[in-house]
Amino acid sequence: MPLTERVIEVVRRDPAASALPYLLPYVNVPWVEGGVPTPMGEDVLVDVVFPSGRPLSPSLRAWMAYDTSLLARYGWFASDGSFAPRPLDQLVGDEMGDFWGAEFAWLSGRFSECFLLPGGSDSRRILAVAEPDGEGEYPVFALDLDDLPYLGLMYPGFDVYLADTADLLGLGERESYTDLIGHPVYGPRMRRHAGQCFAGASCVQYPFDFEPVYAELCPEPRQ
Repeated sequence: MPLTERVIEVVRRDPAASALPYLLPYVNVPWVEGGVPTPMGEDVLVDVVFPSGRPLSPSLRAWMAYDTSLLARYGWFASDGSFAPRPLDQLVGDEMGDFWGAEFAWLSGRFSECFLLPGGSDSRRILAVAEPDGEGEYPVFALDLDDLPYLGLMYPGFDVYLADTADLLGLGERESYTDLIGHPVYGPRMRRHAGQCFAGASCVQYPFDFEPVYAELCPEPRQ
C-alpha cells in the first residue's frame, strides 16, 4: 500500500487526533479540522495543477482527495480555492521576519512556489514545487534559524513527510534534518533532490558560502 494511503487509513480511525502530539497541550494541530474531512472532488482534482503548471504529486493528490483542511490551515489556498504559493523569501519573512526572509532571496528564483507544512516548534517544514523526483514527488525542506539561517532537505516528498509525521516509518530519533540522504530506501530520492536543488549538497547554511557554487552549477529555472 502506498505511504499516503497508509496514513489516510490511520487518520480515518481518529481524524481529530493531533498530527503533532509533541506540541500538546500548548498547541493542537488536528489531522482533520473538526474531525470531518473536507475532500477536493475528483472532478476538480483531475484538472488541478500548481500556478507554474507543474502537476500535483501523487501523494498530494491522494491526500487532497481525502482532506484539504490541514493544508488550508497552513495557507495553501487563496479565498477562491486556488493554490497560493509563496516564493521562499516571502514565506521565510512571513514566518520568521523580513530580516531573515531577505537572507533567502537568492534562492527564491528557484523556489518560487513554496508551501508551509505542520511540523517543528522553532523550525519550519516547507514543501517546494521544484523539479520532482522519480516518484513525481517534490522536496520537503527544514528551515531552522536557531543558530544560523539553514535550509536542508528533510524528506524526499510529501508521502514520506506524512508517513513519518504519522509515525509509520520507525525512523527513530533523527541525528540531523538531512539524515535520510543515507537511508537505504529514501536516500536515492533525497540525493536526486540534492542534485537538483543544491548542486549535490544536502543543505545550505549562513553565511551561504555555497551561493557562488550554486550560481555556477545550477541554471536558472525555466520561466
